Amino acid sequence: MKKTACSLLLLIGLLGYSQKENFSVVNLSMNNDKPHFGLVVHQNGNVLFTSFVLNKKGKIEKVKGNPILSLFEAQKSKEGELININPLHIDKSENVSHITSASYSPDGSKLYITTNYANRKDKPKGASSTNFHIEVGEYVDGVGWTNFKVLPFCKTRFSYAHPNISPDGKTLYFTANIKGGKETTRGSSDIFKVEILENNTYSTPKNLGSKVNSYSREMFPFMSKDSTLYFASNRPNGFGGYDIYISKMKADNTFEKAVRLPKPVNSNKDDFCFIIDSNNEGYFTSKRTGGKGDDDIYYFKKE
Repeated sequence: MKKTACSLLLLIGLLGYSQKENFSVVNLSMNNDKPHFGLVVHQNGNVLFTSFVLNKKGKIEKVKGNPILSLFEAQKSKEGELININPLHIDKSENVSHITSASYSPDGSKLYITTNYANRKDKPKGASSTNFHIEVGEYVDGVGWTNFKVLPFCKTRFSYAHPNISPDGKTLYFTANIKGGKETTRGSSDIFKVEILENNTYSTPKNLGSKVNSYSREMFPFMSKDSTLYFASNRPNGFGGYDIYISKMKADNTFEKAVRLPKPVNSNKDDFCFIIDSNNEGYFTSKRTGGKGDDDIYYFKKE
């Protein structure tokens, strides 16, 4: 299948991003007219992403008229292609039919997912079926990912999504629309964090503040090993749609003012779900012109 590739050498003086970056960006062969997003890498190097579940005829599986979104695991080839794609083994008795994003703990023993209460028998009284929340599960041999529990700080009147665990396993970053109090959301959704404590407990959610969040919508945070936070935002003065931004975490755990990544990582369409490894390569999702029909996964290398 023909690849769409572009490479650009830029001297960026825009929004304070003044490094000379050389990105090569490739549209993966696996992409088609279905969406692919919600990227995360397991400790074994396999890549996890979200897409529709298809039946044997290639049609989208549905539950009560709603399409099923779930997780798929793929191996990474030397060229960055995602190959040998298979559904992630999730315990069917969990009845989780709508997963939009996920994150592994650093040791790979836990899986955090974004889901909702649609079609769930364990829906709390008065909870909205459309509000998202974060659950954490464990892997059991012969059963799959199971024993999912809603994180205790998730309140049913708000939405919580896009979990990402820091490389040291001590902090969970996520998106939420928490309203009220000192840590209230500035825009439609902000990026928050909680500290992961002992005995499966968590600190109170803390808003990352105005250096990261805006009065627009922030989504899909990812904390890299060099303490750089990557996320998507549709704030004004972007290239168009959602753009990918970065914010360096300082020694006191506060963040520098977020700046936008250059083209060709960003485009005039939606760009999000950026992940990068210590070899300066990774993936992101984009709905840019020249794609294959919907949200495509792109592989990149940064020189």
